[in-house]
Amino acid sequence: MASSLEVADIFRTFGAAYRAQYGDQTSREQRRAMRAIEICRTAELGGHIDECDQCGQVRISYNSCRNRHCPKCQTLDKERWLEAQAEALLPIPYFHVVFTLPEALGPLALRNPQVVYSLLFKAASETLLELSRDPHHLGAQIGITALLHTWSQTLIHHPHLHCIVTGGGLSEDGQEWIEARKDFFLPVKVLSRLFRGKMLAYVKKAYQADELIFPGRIAAWEDPRFFQEQLTGLYQKEWVVYCKPPLGRPEQVLGYLARYTHRVALTNDRILCVEGAG
Repeated sequence: MASSLEVADIFRTFGAAYRAQYGDQTSREQRRAMRAIEICRTAELGGHIDECDQCGQVRISYNSCRNRHCPKCQTLDKERWLEAQAEALLPIPYFHVVFTLPEALGPLALRNPQVVYSLLFKAASETLLELSRDPHHLGAQIGITALLHTWSQTLIHHPHLHCIVTGGGLSEDGQEWIEARKDFFLPVKVLSRLFRGKMLAYVKKAYQADELIFPGRIAAWEDPRFFQEQLTGLYQKEWVVYCKPPLGRPEQVLGYLARYTHRVALTNDRILCVEGAG
């Protein structure tokens, strides 16, 4: 039997006490999201009346908070997003490529999300575009849709980028469509090593430009010698890049994207019980 408990119940019960104790350790965006979820679909946000023009039945509904982190407010936004994406899809197979940040870079990303995740998008997209343009591989300009995920199924911090890539692309002069092999896109080892080189080069550049911060447990990274030792160690490891078999019809692509867009980490159906008092 499905639980009737919600994230909002936890926030309503424990939110005030949590903010009182840890408010200085939370961002304005986090506090705003908590508050939005607490009052979502309650009288505090107002409501609207729906009346059936056939039988006259009246139903009163409270308004939604529409915060992107709210478990109850993502379905409509997701459908709108997918509808817009459908217009850009081509009637061709698509490949699914996943770029994963190594575990050693996780703490740096956790404390510098805007910088590191922007570099992740940049390094991964440049890797795909550069290799696909190479005549020794595909020799074409491809299309990419990239989606960032920062947690695993068990809610562990695990930054990785899902890329849906066209199974082919335009020739250099833009006059010809070059189709990829049906069962192969680009060599994974080449993808991995080029991605590794680009990502580490961009991280080093960000460090040299003083764009990174090193609070708490990663304070040692601020030392130039330690920072370079970490990068050297990362250069010597193989990075995880995975290319899944091509997806079929565009509708399948959209169905797959729906699993990753507008999804929050802690959904209501994960909650088994709530114990204690606020």
